[in-house]
Amino acid sequence: MATLQADRTFWGEAQAKILKRVSSTIDQNLNGFPHIGDPKTGEWVTTPDGFWTGGFWIGELWLAASVTGEARYLEAAKRWLERLEPRVESKTVFRGFLFYYGAVIGALLHGDQKAAALAEDAAQSLGRQFDPIANLIPLGKEAEEAHSVGDGEANIDGLPAAPVMLWAAKRLRDYELRQRALKHAYRSAEFFLRDDGGVIQSASFDTATGEVNRRYTHKGYADDSIWTRAQAWAMLGFVLSARLEPKETLLVQLAEKVCDWWLANSPQDRVAYWDFNAPVTPETKRDTSGTAIAAAALLKLSQIHPDANKAATYRDTAEATARSLVERHLNSMGILADGCFDPKNGTAVSNELIWGDYFLFETVATINGKLHSPV
Repeated sequence: MATLQADRTFWGEAQAKILKRVSSTIDQNLNGFPHIGDPKTGEWVTTPDGFWTGGFWIGELWLAASVTGEARYLEAAKRWLERLEPRVESKTVFRGFLFYYGAVIGALLHGDQKAAALAEDAAQSLGRQFDPIANLIPLGKEAEEAHSVGDGEANIDGLPAAPVMLWAAKRLRDYELRQRALKHAYRSAEFFLRDDGGVIQSASFDTATGEVNRRYTHKGYADDSIWTRAQAWAMLGFVLSARLEPKETLLVQLAEKVCDWWLANSPQDRVAYWDFNAPVTPETKRDTSGTAIAAAALLKLSQIHPDANKAATYRDTAEATARSLVERHLNSMGILADGCFDPKNGTAVSNELIWGDYFLFETVATINGKLHSPV
């Protein structure tokens, strides 16, 4: 009983810290979407249109409104959602991030009809971006890395477009949208998954045939290395898709494959370095943001996996990972420090990253029993 009470206290205190940071961010009256934070001062670098990360801030507000019942968080979520609306037609596969976390979460937790409508519109627009030759959604001309590549490019960061489309397809009873989402998910597995379950970030494909020309990385240590967020995005994308399509058993198998790779390769303290193949020295950076994504994915997989023993392993690992993040990297201001955005370019290598904040909040709130609906 004492252990159970200690756990409740631990997760309750962690959630309170995170809420403190959400509130302080609201109080900053930012002109743009919070993106990269200074873990010492709490000041944010912002993006004017949300980049690919703005939905995570809105997602945090939806979560905060759900766990506290306070109107200020709900009102803030709705205000920021209006600012995201112009991105519905942006030519980037990363709208999956923007509108799952910025809009679908609002529909799931609060029944917000404006959020639901925007998510449906974004999903249909993503469906129109689908390439029938490659059988997936390419990066798109407005994606983060699009300036350096051609039309025949895709990466695993685009997999989370599938859950937005699957969610919308179910609501709209849109068979074609569902098929495109499933094809996108399965083709992503063919493009990016190694036989052992490791994930390569990026791929170039022949626009005439749809076949892969090469696999490589934008942000990882090497073209054949496992960049931490590539693995984590794959885990999340396949798990969410599997939850939305329970009859598609291959999705659960893919989720299990990439999650098992994480379990087998993550360090003893559970917080991954920025790339699994980067040489580990005292200067090698951790990536708390990628680790937080992975923890959220493992917790979700524990809720849908048919094998009770494996489900327990996934839950235990998710909780241990989140606990390590809270104990070692969540500071007194509620900031998740030590996120590593882009070490190859020296950008934000030990910072607060808004998506890391979101996924730790989601995981802590779920463990804490404060979310009334799966997200």
